[in-house]
Amino acid sequence: MTLKDEKLRLMTADGRRPDGRRPDEIRDIKIKVGVLENADGSAYIEQGNTKVYAAVYGPREVHPRHLALPNKAIIRCRYHMAPFSVEERKSPAPTRREIELSKVIREALTPAILVEQFPFSSIDVFIEVINADGSTRCASIVAASVALAIAGIPMRDLVAACSVGKVDGVLVLDVTDIEDKYGEVDLPFAIMPNRGEITLFQLDGVLSIEEVEKAVSMATKACKEIYEKQKSALKAKYLEIRRIIEGVVT
Repeated sequence: MTLKDEKLRLMTADGRRPDGRRPDEIRDIKIKVGVLENADGSAYIEQGNTKVYAAVYGPREVHPRHLALPNKAIIRCRYHMAPFSVEERKSPAPTRREIELSKVIREALTPAILVEQFPFSSIDVFIEVINADGSTRCASIVAASVALAIAGIPMRDLVAACSVGKVDGVLVLDVTDIEDKYGEVDLPFAIMPNRGEITLFQLDGVLSIEEVEKAVSMATKACKEIYEKQKSALKAKYLEIRRIIEGVVT
């Protein structure tokens, strides 16, 4: 029997998902900061089997110059999935979805950046998905936000992100690839947790008002958990830099 032969069950009788999680649980997340030597700021995130690098350059002079704005920096973002990141090799050329997600991620990050401090400048964010198992846009936002911070870009707050799905009629956090493909809803969500400002809210599928309210509540709680992991990763990097400066690293 293949997955397409009949409706796939994504929730067991005791409320477990295909990877054993409860509906309100996110996957294990590991965040590393400053992982790319040649970027001004960088980060790597593992969220379950989803693995993403983010690199930041800038603020720097805009090229071509006619794109420069006199009152603020422009934010440019390129989201790209490596050919080997999915089950069937994809073309290395940017797809329509990648172009769309580049815009979505840029718009989710921009409210957190003090762009008015850098007129005539650009801040460039490059995201490379090396393994895709669902929620890649949210993982990208989490990694890119940390990369911006370690690059020294002034920010109002970090941006944390988490997706909510609906499988077998149940709302679930941090959607995997199989839940995305065979589920009923995908709701990517991003927020500046300390300010309580939502920077991304998308909905693919149909939810009732009550379900939307519950989904936002679940995503907000998950983002606060991810926010703590972002701050811990940054703190660990700052401590590492401090030890190097003080010459105590053996």
